[in-house]
Amino acid sequence: MEDHQKFIEHIQKGYTTNGDYIRMGAAMLDGATFPEAEVKIPLKTLNRHGLIAGATGTGKTKTLQILAENLSEKGIPVLMMDIKGDLSGIAMPAEKNDKLIARHKTIGFDFEPMISPVEIMSLSMQPGVRLRATVSEFGPVLLSRILDLSEAQTGILAIIFKYCDDNHLALLDLKDLKKIVLFATDEGKEEFEESYGSMSKISTGTILRKIVALEQQGGDLFFGEPSFDVLDLVRKNPEGKGYVNIIRLNDIQEKPKLFSTFMLSLLAEVYTTFPEKGDSDKPELVLFIDEAHLIFKEASGALMDQLESIIKLIRSKGIGIFFVTQNPTDVPKEILSQLGLKIQHSLRAFTANDRKAIKLTAENYPISEFYDTKTVLTSLGIGEALISVLDEKGRPTPLAATMMRAPGSRMDILLPEELNSIISNSSLAAKYNKSIDRESAYELLEHKIERAEKEDAREKAKKDREKVTRTSSRTSGRSRKRQDPIIKVLTSATFIRGVMSILNKAFK
Repeated sequence: MEDHQKFIEHIQKGYTTNGDYIRMGAAMLDGATFPEAEVKIPLKTLNRHGLIAGATGTGKTKTLQILAENLSEKGIPVLMMDIKGDLSGIAMPAEKNDKLIARHKTIGFDFEPMISPVEIMSLSMQPGVRLRATVSEFGPVLLSRILDLSEAQTGILAIIFKYCDDNHLALLDLKDLKKIVLFATDEGKEEFEESYGSMSKISTGTILRKIVALEQQGGDLFFGEPSFDVLDLVRKNPEGKGYVNIIRLNDIQEKPKLFSTFMLSLLAEVYTTFPEKGDSDKPELVLFIDEAHLIFKEASGALMDQLESIIKLIRSKGIGIFFVTQNPTDVPKEILSQLGLKIQHSLRAFTANDRKAIKLTAENYPISEFYDTKTVLTSLGIGEALISVLDEKGRPTPLAATMMRAPGSRMDILLPEELNSIISNSSLAAKYNKSIDRESAYELLEHKIERAEKEDAREKAKKDREKVTRTSSRTSGRSRKRQDPIIKVLTSATFIRGVMSILNKAFK
């Protein structure tokens, strides 16, 4: 009992907060749950990013749901990546049952159903608000990193973008980009070389192939207009609740390039657009990236450097980023070290690699006098997790094995009619779901090439006419030269006198 009291005081002291917070549950020790030892996450530190990890079926998705609905309740907008398609239920309240009521009685506070305002979004042709960005918004540097171009190829892409700027050619989609790369190699080669220097055909060919590869992963759907305004992610409903923006990505698992492209562009756009906030009482926006390993699966070294840099800097804009994955080792150590909040559900130790991963995971948590972290990691039940966050002074809180509260929203997907109702009533769907294909680089270059071809045809026709005229003149000249001796004879005085003499004799 004395150890238990010491543990309770240890948790209470570590999780004391003067500001607003999210109640996550109650701390556990030796199989017992202590409602007095409440585990809380200060809103003030949520821009320090976080990790939600654990084996399949241990409760990661429900933890994500708890955080999202409580953030929304406190007026903080959320962006969630729904890879498995099971997060949309946050738009509907949960139904009370004996199991939920008993769980909350154990952790010391009542269960209350919750409902959050939701926007359904999509990168593909699935129903929802379409998310797009233009090629111009990416710029040559970011696009080069996504395409994993060499330094020389990056230079060529920069020249191509400069040419488009100088000639007022809008780069909106991949069709525009492919057209300008082909133009620079073929019809516009002389023009490019005259103004910007020569370009290797091998390099432009490589750029083109990588654009096509991105296109085949769905990039043709993502790049275009209307471009999504990231400020639309921070809307609130009339009751002051933050919108939970859910991006449906259940068809994107086989397209990791598109997913990492979208995520990097989104983070870069948020960082560029949002003003500096410094330290504030709560974040402006929190992003949850489910199945986070998909971002890193095909990311190049340059892309990883860019991502790491943005994650370090974006917290000053009041943005929090949470990675959700099965194992912390899925997240590169350079990024993992930037995460202030960690919620670790149970891990499985079936293989030597699993045991090694558990050991590494345990080393990422504060040392606890109450827990053998490696043992706890494999003994947690469903809906239980090890939690360590940063307090309001930026210090790690004590490690707490926690019985988590249950989500107040539906722990299941929306019915098709419920999903369609949300989308049909969305003001953002009306704003972004009408495709625009205005005149851009593709069309302007087509017109330019067409005009050049017509001009070439006219020039060729003119030269052909001139050639015919010269040939005709030469032929006439030769004919005159052949006729000159005969004419000379026929017009000579002697010939004329002879003819006259003959005629005189004939008439006598």
